[in-house]
Amino acid sequence: MFTSVLMIEKALTSADVEFVTTLHGDEEVFFHVLLQPRGDQADRLLRAIDDIALGEIDEAAREGETPEGEDAKGQGEQALDVSLRALRAAGGEAAGRLVEDQPLDALKALVAEVGADEVIVLTDPHYVEEFFHRDWASRARHQVGVPVLKLFSHSKA
Repeated sequence: MFTSVLMIEKALTSADVEFVTTLHGDEEVFFHVLLQPRGDQADRLLRAIDDIALGEIDEAAREGETPEGEDAKGQGEQALDVSLRALRAAGGEAAGRLVEDQPLDALKALVAEVGADEVIVLTDPHYVEEFFHRDWASRARHQVGVPVLKLFSHSKA
């Protein structure tokens, strides 16, 4: 069985589930999902810049209303549960956990723990972080020791 660690920041959409579950054809895949709810307040500016770059001015103005930290934990648990159920319904096996601090440390530990064959980072575009290679996928490539595939979410969850 192929083992994939899937790192996400929100619930998977049906298009996302279809995409990741068909990447390996008919091979059985076990997905270990890591979901980190929204970051700290320092991330608000970067998220707002990303929203503006995507032409979503209204979203940029509402960034301050997005729950963060402990307030985002409940939504994160719900998003993780929805994602795991969707992966299982699509024929994959799946387990997951929330990541509260140091997502790359959690990713590296999980890859080693489960003997992962690959990492898939599936997020919305983060232009500022990507430009400076500070996004999860760019940083993970230097730390996890397995191939890292970076995919963009197909649509808003």
